[in-house]
Amino acid sequence: MNNYRKYSRQFFVPPVTERKWSKKTYIDHAPQWCSVDLRDGNQALIIPMSLDEKLEYFRKLVQIGFKEIEIGFPAASETEYTFCRTLIEKHLIPDDVSIQVLTQSREHIIKKTFDALDGCKNAIVHLYNSTSVAQREQVFRKSREEITEIAVSGAKLCREYRERYEGNFRFEYSPESFTGTEPEYALEICNAVLDIWKPSENDKVIINLPVTVQLSMPHIYADQVEYMCGNLRYRENVIVSLHPHNDRGCAVADTEMGLLAGADRVEGTLFGNGERTGNVDIITLALNMYSQGVDPELDFSDLPSVSELYRRVTGMDIYERQPYSGKLVFAAFSGSHQDAIAKGLKWRQENAPDKWNVPYLPIDPTDIGRVYEGDVIRINSQSGKGGIGYILETRFGYDLPKKMRESVGYLVKSVSDHMHKELMPEEVLKIFEENYINITAPLDIPEVHFVQKNGIEATVDIEYNGARGTAVNSGNGRLDAVSNAVKSFTKLDFSINGYTEHALEKGSSSQAVSYVEIISGGKSFWGTGVHTDIVTSSIKAFVSAMNNMLKARKNASDLGMED
Repeated sequence: MNNYRKYSRQFFVPPVTERKWSKKTYIDHAPQWCSVDLRDGNQALIIPMSLDEKLEYFRKLVQIGFKEIEIGFPAASETEYTFCRTLIEKHLIPDDVSIQVLTQSREHIIKKTFDALDGCKNAIVHLYNSTSVAQREQVFRKSREEITEIAVSGAKLCREYRERYEGNFRFEYSPESFTGTEPEYALEICNAVLDIWKPSENDKVIINLPVTVQLSMPHIYADQVEYMCGNLRYRENVIVSLHPHNDRGCAVADTEMGLLAGADRVEGTLFGNGERTGNVDIITLALNMYSQGVDPELDFSDLPSVSELYRRVTGMDIYERQPYSGKLVFAAFSGSHQDAIAKGLKWRQENAPDKWNVPYLPIDPTDIGRVYEGDVIRINSQSGKGGIGYILETRFGYDLPKKMRESVGYLVKSVSDHMHKELMPEEVLKIFEENYINITAPLDIPEVHFVQKNGIEATVDIEYNGARGTAVNSGNGRLDAVSNAVKSFTKLDFSINGYTEHALEKGSSSQAVSYVEIISGGKSFWGTGVHTDIVTSSIKAFVSAMNNMLKARKNASDLGMED
């Protein structure tokens, strides 16, 4: 990287700024939002949306709650023009929604723009021209005065054409490449346009300050915005708007700091689609506010459906780690993270707090249509007993004892490690079922009879290593009596160390689940039994634990490791 010397700082620091914005700690209200998906986002697609796709996308934007939607550049193509006319003539624009269209400062383009808007109830005509040093010198080769004249003449034409057409039209002006423009000159040209349009309380004007290309750190952009907000004429009737792109990966920071600096409005796209590295992601901005207890006034409660539409009509994907909307943003593979999340969610159930505060989850995934089981706790070789236990409990109803979760966790992680893949919840359940539930070989107990004698006496039919017999023994309970009978028949050395049970499902027809731990040779072995009868369930759990012990002994013997 020896060519760094050919680069220099292309941004300009405002001459005066108090930096009042830096004293603020959060954004306390939603800005005016304007989606530019159908213009800025659409023009960046490899294959732009069809008319039907744009109509579907427009309806989704309205459903989400956008009140201003930039729909295109009507003079740029017949498709853009037709889309605008379709929305108007088919009355698809709600009364409280304004469509926005882009136009250059050229009369034939401005005329076609108003042709496209004729009869629109509410529209914003967005006039722009480039003002940066690079654009002035290299592209247009014009002086400041000549660039200003382009903006002023366009503003006059917009004002004139507004009088000739039916509809309610507001105006917006963008000094394109604002971040590469000297702040004093950006202010000068914006004020020149404002002097033509003369905004009033009933006819406010939008001044848009685009980060056409990111050239500085976000705090410099905030200073530029604060400078403009403090010096624009007619400020009480001017809506200052932001339009950040993401060249330096700072579009969200630019926007949030720009709002702190006094801006009123934000233009952006869903998921940040746009030219080069894209526009600012409105979903991230809105949910950042939401996570701070501020109503963003946009509805992303069904984010999966928004994601599906976006992927389908744009042909674009959503990065797995994109804030809030990425497939993996709530996923916890790490055992310690899973354990903390599972405990945090359980604590919420027990305490019902008013505020959200779960480790590793900045917002409740269910608020945006995500689910805990598939989106939060994900199982692979890095997972822990807490996450695996959480999946088995919340998805399938098995509330494993704490010590058993460790045993099951190691087994599931081992399977994932050997398969080199993530395990879906159903795969976790299958591993658990095959290794712990109702295991019947090499030991099985087909039948048991109990009588009250010397505590509890059990007559136990036993199948063991192909042989079948009956053993009778007593104990201080049914399971203890069965255990003693098995000991006398098999001559195996073990003891029952733990037993718990619960209903698998609610209702009179639910099955009982039992968990039994046995100890043999200082090692712990677990089994689970499932049956409609609780006693039978406990015996099956005991038999399963015995079979896991016998399996472990056989494996050790095969490896020559038996004690």
